[in-house]
Amino acid sequence: MSDQVQALTAADEAKLQPKPLSQNGFVAFWQKIWRWWQGVWYGFSEKHPKLSNIIYMVFFFIVFSYGVTIFQYLFMTFTVPLFEACGVTSDTWMFPAVEMDLFDTQFTWGCIGYDAQAGGLSAWLAFTTAVFLAQCINLPLQRNITFRSHGNPVWQAMWYFIGWVGVTFLTGSINNLWLPIGAKIVPPAVYNILTTFITGGISMVVFFFIFLVIFPDVHKMEATRKKQLEEAQASGDAEKIAKAQEKYDIALEHMRRFDSEKSYATVVSTAEAKINGYNGMKKKLVKAKASGNAENIKTLEASLAKMREEALKAVNTRDEVAPKEKAIIDEVKASQAARKAAKKAA
Repeated sequence: MSDQVQALTAADEAKLQPKPLSQNGFVAFWQKIWRWWQGVWYGFSEKHPKLSNIIYMVFFFIVFSYGVTIFQYLFMTFTVPLFEACGVTSDTWMFPAVEMDLFDTQFTWGCIGYDAQAGGLSAWLAFTTAVFLAQCINLPLQRNITFRSHGNPVWQAMWYFIGWVGVTFLTGSINNLWLPIGAKIVPPAVYNILTTFITGGISMVVFFFIFLVIFPDVHKMEATRKKQLEEAQASGDAEKIAKAQEKYDIALEHMRRFDSEKSYATVVSTAEAKINGYNGMKKKLVKAKASGNAENIKTLEASLAKMREEALKAVNTRDEVAPKEKAIIDEVKASQAARKAAKKAA
């Protein structure tokens, strides 16, 4: 019986071996940081699943939004001279060009364009190009990582572009009110930074609500489509039923894929975090035994036993759940591909 227990323990220990660290010291350092963070994050997620989802979404949304804002500033800084070298004027270019007098400052206001003091047409083209390219980076990051959406990318990109045009007019209107006044107070380099980050801040708020529309909650969307299908079935109209059924099937697929991808990532990452935590505790125990502190050894042994149990549970859950979720993801992908192929054939 003891041999069976020992064999079982050896098998369990084999499951709890962490992935080896990189031989590169710099990479290994960041791997250790990542493993520590995994333990903190997934421990928090287990206790506060709803709050962790909100924190996840807000964190990535802000990081990506301000990341592309920094990109905008750098791009604009280096491309204004290029536009000027290509012969693009730095004279005032605005629409509509409205003469205004505020706070003893006379200036031309417009919802698009810049006056000569702000860099004129060359600066506006550089800024607009920078913002457009930033959104080309921001959209896929927000879609695939922050909101984990699998909706129609063409439809989403179209509405995002419409939103970007609206935000461009809005931020241009605001900037062209304060820039001429701000130019008297701060040097050009400072108000260029302020312009970029004020525009980025306004855009971030507006785009957040745009994202909520183009990346809707998959569970709410499934419930809405189900209700619409039931209403169509009650009407008895075959054409309405067919259209409602197709929309419901798509919404159901999006929900199933979203849930399965999230579950798959969670069980795999949680198991890895628990394994790393358990092995980290083993190292602490070895050091404690070397020091000969009996009280500390007893405490660490109790913690190690608990962490071993949690790690084994997480690994077993991963081994049971991950293949099922992967099968659902593959099934939905195949169904979505078949639908696209059928539409192309039709």
